[in-house]
Amino acid sequence: MEVLEVKELTKIYGSGENQVIALDHVSFQVKKGEFVAIVGASGSGKSTLMNLIGGIDRPTSGSVVIDGKKIFDMNESEMAIFRRRNIGIVYQFYNLIPNLTVDENIMLPCLLDQRKPDAGKLERIVEMTGLSNRRKHLPGQLSGGQQQRVSVGRALINDPAFILADEPTGNLDSRSGREVIELLMAANRKSGQTLILITHDENIALQANRILTISDGRIIRDEVIRG
Repeated sequence: MEVLEVKELTKIYGSGENQVIALDHVSFQVKKGEFVAIVGASGSGKSTLMNLIGGIDRPTSGSVVIDGKKIFDMNESEMAIFRRRNIGIVYQFYNLIPNLTVDENIMLPCLLDQRKPDAGKLERIVEMTGLSNRRKHLPGQLSGGQQQRVSVGRALINDPAFILADEPTGNLDSRSGREVIELLMAANRKSGQTLILITHDENIALQANRILTISDGRIIRDEVIRG
């Protein structure tokens, strides 16, 4: 079962001589439970693709279907709610709320929906992220690796269709980076969480089930690493 279908996705900036084709008719599917790495050089179109898959930007043409729903048929308000409930996004620079505790940052998608978080699930996520002794700390009291683990916990709290991680180790030292990747892989392999990870690190990409290579806005290679 596909949780994500990308169809002829195209994004063009500017016009005439200033026109830049950031994405050029990109199509692929991701099945439930897959771990897919998207790789490519700087300027290849990776970030544009992430922003479109995550519903942060809109395409010039083409479609993104998540769990059977065409996300670009939604208005901005509907899109924001859908994204919060169905896509767990992990950014390079954490994007935590500085005056909220670890627990509150993890629970934020639920709080924004005015829903009471599942206490048992929160407990499991905090334990899984190794933050049990940091629950009342603010982001400024945490290391970079700990902050990124909070953002992974926040991405998991709503059982999203998939986690979309954009260079999640790019702002971390090697040890903290390994811990974050291990956490994401544990969510994928132990809990069946679908994972789409954008990276320039070949060693990280090789741990995925499948690698998509993007260049000049096009997918030039789609290879299965392991079944």
